[in-house]
Amino acid sequence: MRATTIHAPYDIQLSDVPDPRIDGPTDALVRVVASCICGSDLWPYRGENKIRPGSRIGHEFVGIVEEVGAEVRTVKPGDFVIAPFVVSDGTCAHCRAGFQTACENLVGYGSKQADGGQGEYVKLPYADGTLVATPEPPDESMIPSLLTLSDVMGTGWHAARSARVKAGDTVVVVGDGAVGLSGVLAAARMGAERVIALSRHESRQQLAVEFGATDIVSERGEEARDAVLELTGGVGADAVLECVGTGQAMETAFDVARAGATVGFVGVPHGVEVPIGTMFRRNVGLAGGMAPVRAYLPELMADVLSGEINPGKVFDLDLPLAEVADGYKAMHERRAIKVLLRP
Repeated sequence: MRATTIHAPYDIQLSDVPDPRIDGPTDALVRVVASCICGSDLWPYRGENKIRPGSRIGHEFVGIVEEVGAEVRTVKPGDFVIAPFVVSDGTCAHCRAGFQTACENLVGYGSKQADGGQGEYVKLPYADGTLVATPEPPDESMIPSLLTLSDVMGTGWHAARSARVKAGDTVVVVGDGAVGLSGVLAAARMGAERVIALSRHESRQQLAVEFGATDIVSERGEEARDAVLELTGGVGADAVLECVGTGQAMETAFDVARAGATVGFVGVPHGVEVPIGTMFRRNVGLAGGMAPVRAYLPELMADVLSGEINPGKVFDLDLPLAEVADGYKAMHERRAIKVLLRP
């Protein structure tokens, strides 16, 4: 089979790898229908995270179950399934509490136990605790939105949940990538009265508005803070979604939060310092982290299948798997919000 491998910074290849096979009772073998490139994949691509040359990459996919181990009960061959971005056993205390990304037996894709997601097939353990099957095979038009539930839509939802967004709130979303745009959609779905999206890119601004943004702020840093404060009468936002992971993004998030607000953060932290003094003086909270998208999947899947939300619009470049290297380059150069790959 063919699968995406990373060999060095900016060196993505489609390689021939051994066909996966079931070798444990909780395993599932999934034929990938669609996968995608994540913003977090760009950290190793740019050389900012350690690379194991030749390793598999990718952690978002949907597909058809081909085979399952003897102990698998919740999915069966022929099911269309959504795979959250990490593998969880579903039975440990953390999984039962709804925090599957802190599973005591957590498995990452591209490891010895689970294949990378950007390939033709994926074998993974803990199928019952990880995979979620749709009630019936979805229409082709639904596949992009269902694919977002493996990561970005669930992560944007986690940012909004962590920030305690409620009906009538004014919400600021820091970040206009796929997660930030999903955060805009989540805040609007939760009933926010005003959603201020920070974005400098026209195409992303347009999608933010389509997803429910009422205001766009194109400035950064102190100018972004001043613009938000002007829009909110000097008060700031009731809730802030930090969807980038950089120090500047976190600083902006706290700058635009009103006293008593909560910052929900889901951006993978790189060079971030938490302003504990600001938190103490202004009673601004910080919550969030790696999103337990498995916990949100049933609810969000129902919203997608009913047509209530269409987060698949974040995919603005659709490529065959053979052109995966071009997809990485397009996202790195910010020519694409998010790239969908089809084997």
